[in-house]
Amino acid sequence: MFSANAPFSVLLTILLAQHVILVQSVQYGLIKEYSGSTFFDEWDYFDAPDAPTSGDVIFVSEAVGKSSMLTYVDPQSNRAIMRVDNTSVVPFNEKRNAVRITTKESYAVGSVWIADMYHVPFGCSVWPSWWSFSTSTVWPTGGEIDVFEGINLSPTSQMGLHTNPGCSQVAPKQTSTLINSTDCAGAENQGCITTNSDTTSYGPAFAAAGGGVFVTEYAESGISNWFFSRPNVPSGLLTSTTVDTSQLGMPMGNWPAGGCDVNQFFLPQSLVFTITLCGVFAGNPQFFNQTCQGVCYLDYVVGNGSSYGNAYFEVGSVRVFNTNSTGQISSSASGSSSGSSPSSTSSKSNATFANTVPRIGRSFILALVLALAEFLI
Repeated sequence: MFSANAPFSVLLTILLAQHVILVQSVQYGLIKEYSGSTFFDEWDYFDAPDAPTSGDVIFVSEAVGKSSMLTYVDPQSNRAIMRVDNTSVVPFNEKRNAVRITTKESYAVGSVWIADMYHVPFGCSVWPSWWSFSTSTVWPTGGEIDVFEGINLSPTSQMGLHTNPGCSQVAPKQTSTLINSTDCAGAENQGCITTNSDTTSYGPAFAAAGGGVFVTEYAESGISNWFFSRPNVPSGLLTSTTVDTSQLGMPMGNWPAGGCDVNQFFLPQSLVFTITLCGVFAGNPQFFNQTCQGVCYLDYVVGNGSSYGNAYFEVGSVRVFNTNSTGQISSSASGSSSGSSPSSTSSKSNATFANTVPRIGRSFILALVLALAEFLI
């Protein structure tokens, strides 16, 4: 409680400090939503073998994906399904069909994307991810943001960044203490990886909880990821046309600009869903043998595919927000890209006092300051 005897200068300083805190609260407005029957309309299908991660899959075209029911919108739930082929018999030395899709649009610094998922792929040999990268240059130039990545039957998922040399995770403010690496261009570009310490962030536990929501903030101040299991999703997060990340609590993973200049190491990001099999991560015996038995390719990919019943994404929506409500987006040629095809890019936006603090809030604070001044003088 303020004292009438307190020096006016002290009170004014406190009020102005509170004013500054409000200014730093960035308001993002909805600019894009992928959901319902039109979910797949604005995504490109990566139609090629999985060369980038040496996975034992063939990523299918849009036509094959739809005709073979590897991508579709469930008519009852109205949710998007992306899955691994679990009906075909794959002969030795061949690969199994799977899906990788990328948004036709790229999103600039000053964006937030929210993915509402009810099921994520899991199982021995399975390697799903929800991530973003720049389609305008050769990877890892332009940066990669991994929001969700899991393998096999691991009890948790992970998140991280991949960049050119010079970007590190320094002094993060995050809830996870499980930091695997801090050099975002480390040995063999392993990235600066943080484990999602929530045991409902992957696998059967994710499904049993009813899924969850992944939030990514791509800002000049840094990059942050949040995860909310279904029972803990903040009220209004999935329906509001605005989002204020300062109201979400401390993120699970955080990469401040102090160790990694976002404008230097990142370009507009295209959003990606991928399901691959085995490869350099899930198929590496060092990791595969932690939760699975046998040989990744021979005992799982080859054969009738019955082990892939849980290898699917079920997504309610992907919603994208930006500090510029008119939309900081650009078309991208991501359909045939593994991270190196050209696209046009959009300029970054700078959040200003005018578009980050509601006008009524500013007026109220100024009126309060003037009223106190009149009362105390």
